[in-house]
Amino acid sequence: MFVELMPLLAGRTVIITVAREDENTLRLHIIPKKMKDDENPALSTPLSYTGTPEELDGELGKHLTSFVECHARLGSTLAQAKAEMDAAAKAAQDEAQKKAADRGKRATEKLAATTDSAPAAPAPHPSPATMTLFGGSQPTITPTSAANPAATATAAVGGGGESTCRLAL
Repeated sequence: MFVELMPLLAGRTVIITVAREDENTLRLHIIPKKMKDDENPALSTPLSYTGTPEELDGELGKHLTSFVECHARLGSTLAQAKAEMDAAAKAAQDEAQKKAADRGKRATEKLAATTDSAPAAPAPHPSPATMTLFGGSQPTITPTSAANPAATATAAVGGGGESTCRLAL
């Protein structure tokens, strides 16, 4: 019995209880103790065996061997499943980060393309004698000198005459 339990005892504590059911029957419990609080509860599933002392002596060894093998397979399967889930979660996070970076890159490229296609210079100023809403000419103001803050305005009048006036700025 203890030879069969040795692989299970290598990684955890095992609690064994034996109780008498009636005059000819015993109930045996083999309970693997949890190693960590967050461990899967399946790894601490107990083995219960009920039988006569002769049956327990003759068959308990093979049942324990089977129980320990199943326990070891379950432990490795759970560890493998956890590793695969962790790898899948990491891959999903990496993919999400890559998509976010691609979206940011495309937005930057789109903004750059929009900026490049926008006009580089403002619209040209109207010519000095622009027509007004009522058909007349609009006066053009030109500075006379940097030292003199006054400006000269030339207005084209419909008859072709010109007049000069001084504006104080």
